[in-house]
Amino acid sequence: MGQINQSVVKEFVFVGFSKEQGTNQCLFVVVLCMYLTTLVGNSLIIIAIHTDARLSTPMYFFLGNLSFLDICFTTSVVPQLLVHFLTSHKTISFSRCMAQLCISLTFGSTEFILLAAMAYDRYVAVCCPLHYKVIMSKKVCIQLVLASWTGGFLNAVVQTGFTMHLQFCSFNTINHFACEVLAVIKLACSDRLLNEISLMVAGFIILLIPCIVIILSYIYIIHAILSIRSSQGRYRAFSTCTSHLMVVTLCYGTAAFAYMNPETSASPNQDKILAFLYGVITPMFNPLIYSLRNKEVKGALGKIAGKHISAES
Repeated sequence: MGQINQSVVKEFVFVGFSKEQGTNQCLFVVVLCMYLTTLVGNSLIIIAIHTDARLSTPMYFFLGNLSFLDICFTTSVVPQLLVHFLTSHKTISFSRCMAQLCISLTFGSTEFILLAAMAYDRYVAVCCPLHYKVIMSKKVCIQLVLASWTGGFLNAVVQTGFTMHLQFCSFNTINHFACEVLAVIKLACSDRLLNEISLMVAGFIILLIPCIVIILSYIYIIHAILSIRSSQGRYRAFSTCTSHLMVVTLCYGTAAFAYMNPETSASPNQDKILAFLYGVITPMFNPLIYSLRNKEVKGALGKIAGKHISAES
């Protein structure tokens, strides 16, 4: 047989979470509620940041971008997942699959780099408070956000390009609920060594380097906080970082486990659970973490709620 120059597979079929219609209907309701919570929560964070002058600081500028990323990331996967919960024929064309892979990778990769930028912002705020406004100028903040988006987009283009050049000969069933890069390349009938190497490199650049930046930032932050004599001052300084730490733990804890070792022995079901955690649950919890632990955000949201009630009355 001659070498195949083009993929034979024209569409992929998702296994999803369950074949039981009743279970899928229950999952539909649960995931729909999660998705709506994600949309509403992150949208309120963005509105609060843009309407309250007290939130016109670098920290909230980054938080607004994080909320926007969460909306985009979860929207790249969840609407399709909801449709597939209600149908027995869970398919997606090859081109749409590659588009979803590229889009979700862009948003997901960008978020990890942005979290490192947010850690650097907290480092400057705690360790260099007198020079904070100079160091974290509006221009610098915009550059950090643009760098995050550029890094995420380039990673997505590279991974999608390598995936598109694989040969998919006959087996087209993806044991997943979305076109996730690790799940897709497992179906290839051609050599995928280059894909695995590129994923390892991407894991180093997109996950490990930002993680090192975050760790180093918090080492300096903790050292600076411990040098504060007042216990109230220490608490106030550390309280500005706790929300970010919780989000970092949530994001990196799940994604790093899945992506830093493409040849993991984890079962496909474990892979799906991990992908569901960082693709659906984490974007839902991010606004809750920041709003529940931040007095300024809660105050801004309270103002929005008060205006809405006044307008209705």
